[in-house]
Amino acid sequence: MSTRIAFLKGHGTENDFVIVPDPENAIDLPPAAVAALCDRRAGIGGDGVLHVVRSAAHPEAREMAAEAEWFMDYRNGDGSVAEMCGNGVRVFARYLQRAGHVAEGDLAVATRGGVKTVHIAKDGDVTVGMGKALLPEGDVTVSVGERSWPARNVNMGNPHAVAFVDDLAHAGDLLAPPPFSPPTAYPDGVNVEFAIDRAPGHIAMRVHERGSGETRSCGTGACAVAVAAARRDGADPAVTGTPATYTVDLPGGTLVITERPDGEIEMTGPAVIVAEGEIDAEWLENVAL
Repeated sequence: MSTRIAFLKGHGTENDFVIVPDPENAIDLPPAAVAALCDRRAGIGGDGVLHVVRSAAHPEAREMAAEAEWFMDYRNGDGSVAEMCGNGVRVFARYLQRAGHVAEGDLAVATRGGVKTVHIAKDGDVTVGMGKALLPEGDVTVSVGERSWPARNVNMGNPHAVAFVDDLAHAGDLLAPPPFSPPTAYPDGVNVEFAIDRAPGHIAMRVHERGSGETRSCGTGACAVAVAAARRDGADPAVTGTPATYTVDLPGGTLVITERPDGEIEMTGPAVIVAEGEIDAEWLENVAL
């Protein structure tokens, strides 16, 4: 390992990430190292790490290399591996553009949740094809303190429980994962969204991301909330043939979510690179012990 490792810092609606370019997958990033990088006092600080690797160089992505040159090896802030991160994909694409690997227009990004289509617009916004939502059957309940709400089970490549509440303050501090039942609904944990209506087609939300706590934004969570709202409102684009679009306000900004009649979900929002620098490799090796 070299004595210095390049990194960048970026965010999408204030969901922030440490970006580690590593085309040949030569940098070892065990969970402890990732958690140290994401530490906001002793590290760089972030909700997660975007490990940028060529698909052909990563054992989990080689089968996707023919479709997507680049693999987003995403890790949560606690070092755990995640299937997908919608805001992360946008920031990942912005990095690829900044580095000269891609230009404005369309590209494909490999993730553990499959290959995602991305469009980098001239106005700076990035649109990500988030795939189709799965709506597992069965009743789910989430709780905060003495309050409980029915929740919609939505899978966006990662699991979500969406609860519509009267006041976002009812979600509490979201430091600890909100309890859910039945336990069998989410054997690997779940992202929990609390949502309120602001106007027709306009929703506000807060989210507890598993492995990260409350974050300023969650792209897959915004998609899950939009799908849950559409079904609650009696809208199913696959049935009506009409796209369903929701504006979703998060603490860190606003995303626009559209579910198309073919079931594909598109998410549009900003992606910003704010800094770049070098990580001391000796420090990273020590914190990984």
